[in-house]
Amino acid sequence: MLKKLSLFILPLLITLACSPQNAKRGQVTGWDRVDWILDQIHEPVFPDQSWNITDFGAVADGKTDCKTAFDKAIAECNLESGGTIIVPAGTYRINGPLHLKSNVHLYLEEGSKLEFSGEPKDFLPVVLTRWEGVEVYNYSPIIYAYEATNIAITGKGTIDGNAKVEFAGWIHKQKTDQLTLRQLGNDLAPVNERIFGQGHFLRPSLIQPFGCNNVLIDGVTIKDSPFWIIHPVYCENVIVRNVTVNSWNTNNDGCDPDGSSNVLIENCTFNTGDDGVAIKAGRDQDAWRVGRPTENVVIRNCNILSKCNGLCIGSEMSASVRHVFMENCTVDTALSTVYFKGNLDRGGRIEEVYIRNVKVNRAIGACIRFEPNYQGHRGNHFPPLFRNFVIENITCGIADNYGIFAQGHPESQLQNILFKDITINKARQAYYLKMAKNIRMDNVVINGETLPKIPALSPDNLQKLDMGW
Repeated sequence: MLKKLSLFILPLLITLACSPQNAKRGQVTGWDRVDWILDQIHEPVFPDQSWNITDFGAVADGKTDCKTAFDKAIAECNLESGGTIIVPAGTYRINGPLHLKSNVHLYLEEGSKLEFSGEPKDFLPVVLTRWEGVEVYNYSPIIYAYEATNIAITGKGTIDGNAKVEFAGWIHKQKTDQLTLRQLGNDLAPVNERIFGQGHFLRPSLIQPFGCNNVLIDGVTIKDSPFWIIHPVYCENVIVRNVTVNSWNTNNDGCDPDGSSNVLIENCTFNTGDDGVAIKAGRDQDAWRVGRPTENVVIRNCNILSKCNGLCIGSEMSASVRHVFMENCTVDTALSTVYFKGNLDRGGRIEEVYIRNVKVNRAIGACIRFEPNYQGHRGNHFPPLFRNFVIENITCGIADNYGIFAQGHPESQLQNILFKDITINKARQAYYLKMAKNIRMDNVVINGETLPKIPALSPDNLQKLDMGW
């Protein structure tokens, strides 16, 4: 009985823990909060000293293994209180991961390329990471930092994860490990017993700062990632700026802030095999144990060319996501322009989300989509809460199926959503709204018709159009 009671109250405690921690923070609401967030974010500062990677034996011929040279440079830079490691033009073969340390700035000059081996054996031993929202010891991310302060990867060079060598093919082999890890997380198995790696098939992220403060990724081009591409986990003060991602493997989300706070993503191009930006906060019981929400995220001036969704929050959001702001972005073609998803055993909240000034060419599923029962209820019965959204000044050429799709659940009704100044030129069905409270529409025009300010909810029956279900 005690175990059942604790499982019932734990999601509630997590969501209560996500409430504002002081009066000042609580008083700053809506778009006014953006300036407050940006005031908290500062670029890392490095001492005015530098090292050239070639001085450590790196050879830019695309064949010589340069891992030892990079490891030595990172260690010396860290030991000497920090600075910049300069990577001149040329291709540097790296047979294994790079582990950045505090006060290390990796600067890739124009014409430089870090080409990783892509051989799984090179990315051992295992490190502590988070995979689909569950903590695990797994293959090292391609570029990794653990509990570091002041780290940066900048410049006009290229980072090639070389996933095509083997990692990309593991999508067809991962199911057993994926389900095993989820169960270990739900059972709250000790993390030091969740050892995967050799003999298992969980693909690593490409860039993952884990538990880091003051992170900057600026200007680089990224390609051929095994899994999620830029994945800050438990980080504070993160800037992802002027980055170009061209990576089309399965699950290649462009940027996944995960249990992280004060994150700025701006002036980026995400040409990806999955979501452009996907905001996470952990999965189920393991996320409740950790208790790290994602909050204070600003996404602006980005161009998204995605095989999946433009901006997605969830479905791993059990520790809650709040205070997310997206503006002045373009989405070419996506399943959904913006998509909010959880499921009925996940708990947590998605709340205080503000989106404006987004131009969309085509949404294959729905231009705007809410779904707290994504992929159905699996039995633990902890419905999430979605509330307080303002979505305004959206223009969309074509929505192949729904203009707006918002389906709550009797135990997880959508609450307080304002759609304002939205124009969708053509949609197969203008909207579908069910199990929702306080839904308002102000100047929403779909198929040339202005929708009522308080629209009628849809009947129980749902015609499932071709949205990728």
